[in-house]
Amino acid sequence: MNKNWQDFSSILQKLQFEDSPAGGSLVIFKDGQMVVNESVGKARLDGTDEDNGDWHDKRLSVNFSIGKGVLATLIAVLVSHGLLDYDKPVAYYWQEFGCAGKEHITLRHILTHTARLFDVSSLTHDLEDLTNWQMMLDKVAQMSPTTPKNQEQHHYASAYSALVSGWILGGLVERVTKLSLQNALDEYLAQPLGVAGEMFWGVPSDRLHQVAKPLRYFNEEENIKRKPTLKPESLHVLEVLGSFEIAKLWRDKLAESPLNTANINKLYFDATKMNLANYKNALMPNGKDGLAYHANAVLQAMIPAANGVSTANALATMYAMHANGGVWQGQRLITPSVLSDMRLVRIDGFDAVMPANMRWRSGFHRLFSLQHTPSAYGHMGYNGSVAFCDPDRRLAMAFIHNFDTTMMNDVRQFVLSETAINLVKF
Repeated sequence: MNKNWQDFSSILQKLQFEDSPAGGSLVIFKDGQMVVNESVGKARLDGTDEDNGDWHDKRLSVNFSIGKGVLATLIAVLVSHGLLDYDKPVAYYWQEFGCAGKEHITLRHILTHTARLFDVSSLTHDLEDLTNWQMMLDKVAQMSPTTPKNQEQHHYASAYSALVSGWILGGLVERVTKLSLQNALDEYLAQPLGVAGEMFWGVPSDRLHQVAKPLRYFNEEENIKRKPTLKPESLHVLEVLGSFEIAKLWRDKLAESPLNTANINKLYFDATKMNLANYKNALMPNGKDGLAYHANAVLQAMIPAANGVSTANALATMYAMHANGGVWQGQRLITPSVLSDMRLVRIDGFDAVMPANMRWRSGFHRLFSLQHTPSAYGHMGYNGSVAFCDPDRRLAMAFIHNFDTTMMNDVRQFVLSETAINLVKF
């Protein structure tokens, strides 16, 4: 193994910062071969796990919107099988959906977040409703498109459907496959990839004790805080950030600004342009709070856009298939024509919900990197987890964790992805 790949062991340990014993798992593939499989810290602290709660590459974890990439991959497989067409109206497959101004909304519109179906608060104000699969399918079928706030002023190119898109896409998958969403995931994606039992929408009760959780979830269920705990940045964290080889990339961009988490994050997201009303409408039915995603009742529910549970091994394997031209272990999952179509950037402009130009492909956003990665794509999660591929480099990576963070106040994913990208020239 290249010595540089071995450096990720120490990098991952440094990235625990002061959040130990929490940790995570990192898996990287290059040219279809696993070159990094490193884990650090504890995923569980409740003593219910047979391996003492340690992190490892087969550890299940809630990865939030990373699951959108899983769902988009499943759909690409179904398009390859001729079961779906990106440019046919959703109502062609789901008759009840064709109402309230949605008659001509296509699968592509949903995947590129241009359908204006992002406002979950227009469906319900009750968080518990989000765990009722059939109810939410019925609601999204009847909903009307919504114009983002300040659309006239900012001319948004897309409006990230953080929650709603999952029910639309999941319901569509069930209709064309005649299978439950989980069974379709298993049959068309997980089993061909060799990762059955490592990808879930709705965790079986006998697997709940294997799911990683942030430290704040090891309290009584009714006392769970829903939001991460934000902590002041210590001198130790600042020293660690400055010690990485990739820090030179940040310093060059920041010029005279201090090298800290907030400034590094600004290189990837422009939070000053975030429209808080659009953000809340997309993610918070009650306008103030989100689900307790690690609570058992939510883990067992199906919320495909937000509560996908997977392992680092499964996610990295899936993106290694993408990087390998849609083929895995001699089996083609995505045809060349579908893969080319899926990879094409369809939307180039600022998003109304996310503070960035997401450069949406059909279900995937651009890789957030300061390096030259024009062909790279994937999906990050709310907590700062990430899974992606760079076909030019034949590189795939997944990093998942149980740190009590969000993607807007953490830079671990950028340390790891920028380091991996920097190791592979093309």
